[in-house]
Amino acid sequence: MTLRLTALAALVMLFTGPTSVVHANDHEHGEGVNCESRDMGKTRCRISGSDVRLVHQTSDTQCIRGENWGVDRKGLWVDHGCAGRFVAAHSHSGEEDRHAQYHDSHAYSTDRGGWQPEQGWDTRFNMACASQDFHYHFCAADLGGAGRVSVARQVSNSACVEGRNWGSNRAGVWVDQGCAAEFTVDRRWR
Repeated sequence: MTLRLTALAALVMLFTGPTSVVHANDHEHGEGVNCESRDMGKTRCRISGSDVRLVHQTSDTQCIRGENWGVDRKGLWVDHGCAGRFVAAHSHSGEEDRHAQYHDSHAYSTDRGGWQPEQGWDTRFNMACASQDFHYHFCAADLGGAGRVSVARQVSNSACVEGRNWGSNRAGVWVDQGCAAEFTVDRRWR
């Protein structure tokens, strides 16, 4: 029986790819779960509840919901260097939770002149982006109209050369031809 379960587990891992799964729940680890993207790869962590909040970031890479962490039908996932402590979001007031989630994932507020970022939107943060198997990959991050990106730390053996195998635009950073690095993003609205 044990041999059969081990073989079944090996088959599941073979067909589901490199995504790793961390098994945990709120009761085993106090009020939450530590979930960490290893080697810039995707990690899944089990946590009870249909929604999750990030309560403490433990990575140097900024964790941004919808970009390098989120929740789907399979549970909590982290990617591209995000690591942190997550808790199930149990709603006492659905309206308050929706308001908090909106402001966590949207850095904008309305103004008479149109959309403007909230105070503190212009900031500097690091994010990881990697070309796996020498393929093109895009890592989304709103840089603003005057944002700038630079290589903070190269991770790949392939040299990362701006304009050749990495670059950026207002929507984020792209990498290709094996470039993998931690990038410093200076996000600027104007």
